[in-house]
Amino acid sequence: MVFLAVGLGTFMSALDGSVVNVTLPLVRDYFNSDVAAVEWVVTIYLLIVSSLLLSFGRLGDMRGHKRVYVAGFAIFVTASALCGMAVSVPMLVGSRALQAIGAAMLFANAPAILTRTFPASQRGQVLGLQGMMTYLGSTVGPLLGGWLAQSFSWRSVYYINLPVGVIACVISAIFIWDDRRIPLAEEQFDIPGAVTFAAGLIFLLLGLNQGHAWGWVSFPTLACLAASIALLIFFIRIERRSHSPMLDLTLFHSRIFTASTASATLNYISIYSIIFLMPFYLLQGRGFSPAQAGLMLTAQPLVMVITAPVSGWLSDRIGSRILSTLGMGILAFGLILLSRLGPATPPPVIILSLAVCGLGTGMFVSPNNSALLGSAPRGRQGIASAVLAEARNVGMVIGVGIAGAVFSSALSVLGENMVAEAVHYGFLVAAGVALVGMFVSSSRGNPAAKVAEKPV
Repeated sequence: MVFLAVGLGTFMSALDGSVVNVTLPLVRDYFNSDVAAVEWVVTIYLLIVSSLLLSFGRLGDMRGHKRVYVAGFAIFVTASALCGMAVSVPMLVGSRALQAIGAAMLFANAPAILTRTFPASQRGQVLGLQGMMTYLGSTVGPLLGGWLAQSFSWRSVYYINLPVGVIACVISAIFIWDDRRIPLAEEQFDIPGAVTFAAGLIFLLLGLNQGHAWGWVSFPTLACLAASIALLIFFIRIERRSHSPMLDLTLFHSRIFTASTASATLNYISIYSIIFLMPFYLLQGRGFSPAQAGLMLTAQPLVMVITAPVSGWLSDRIGSRILSTLGMGILAFGLILLSRLGPATPPPVIILSLAVCGLGTGMFVSPNNSALLGSAPRGRQGIASAVLAEARNVGMVIGVGIAGAVFSSALSVLGENMVAEAVHYGFLVAAGVALVGMFVSSSRGNPAAKVAEKPV
C-alpha cells in the first residue's frame, strides 16, 4: 500500500508534466493570448519545482517525510482544481506555480519514503517499479491529454488529477508510517541557504530555458547565468558555515554519491536531447504526421517501462555499477544510431534506434538511483531524494539547451531545410555526453548491500 501511494503520486506527477504541453495551443486560442504568455504555464512549473526540491527534502528529513508528502498531495490536488477553473492566463500560471509547490513536496520525499519502508535487499526493485510508474505516466500523458482535450476541453486535463490525487492522498495518510520522531527534528531550517539556492537555480534554469529565444550571448542570458554562478557560490559558503545546513555537503565526500549524482545528470542531458530533437526530425525532416510521430516516440518509454523494474531487481543481486555503466554505454550506442538517421531511413530502423536508447536508460536509472540513495545516511534520505530529482530537472534543461544550440547552429550553416542532417550533430554531442556518463558511473565503486532498519 505504501508503494501504491508513492506509485500513484509518481504516475500523476509524470502524467501532468507530459500532458500539459499538448494543451498549450488550445489554451492560447481559448484566451486569445500570445505564445510567450502561454509558455509560462510550463516554465513557471519547471522553475518552482526545481528551486524548492532541496528545501522540501530537507524539511522531510527534519519534520517527517510523510507529513510533507501528504501535504504535497493536498496542495497539488487543490492547485489542479484551480488550474481547471482558471479564467485567465495569469490565473492559470499562478495556479501552476501553486501546483509546482505540491509537486516539489512529492518529488523530494517519494524515494525517501520507499527507501525507509523497504529493506536494502529490495531497494533496487522498488525504485525500478517507481521508475516504471514514471515512464507509464510520460507515455500515457500525451495520448490521454490529446483525447481529453479533444473530447471535452483543456480544463479536463487538470480535473483528471482530482480523483487520482484524493485516492492517493488518503492511502498515503493511512499506510505510510509516521517518521516524525527522528534525531534531526531538533535542527533548525536553513532559511538563508534555502533562499540563496532557490534564487541561484531559478536564474540558472531561466537563462538555459530562454537562451534560445533571447540569444545565447545576449545580455539577459549572460546576466542570468552570471547571477546564478554568484548566488550558488555564495550558497556553498553559507552551507559550509552553517551548523544546520540545508544541503549537507559531506554527502559529496562519498564517491558513490557524487558519481551517481553526476552520472544521473549526464543521463538526463542525453535523454532530453532525444526528446527535443526527435520531433524536429520526424515532423519537419521527414514529414510524418503528429500521430505517426507520437506512435514512434512511444518506443523508447515502453522499453523503459519493461527494463527499469528488471534492472532494479538485478541490482539488488549483482550490484549497481555494472548495470548502470552498461546502461549508459547502450544509451550512447543508441544515440549514435540516432545520429545516423537520414532523410529516407525506414520507420522500423527509427523505432529500433529509440528502443535501444530506452533499453540503456531503463538499465541505468534504477541501479543508479539505488546506489545514490543507499550511500546517504538514514537521516539524509530526504536530501538525497531531492538531489536525485534536482539532477533530473537540471539535466533536462541543460540537455534541451545544448541540443537546441547545436541544432540551430547546424541549421544556420547547412540551411533551414536540412533538418534531418542538422539533428545528426545534436545526437553526436548527446552520445559524447552519455560516454562521459558511462566512465563516471564505472568509477564510483560498487557498494555492498546494507541492512535497512525496520520501521517502528
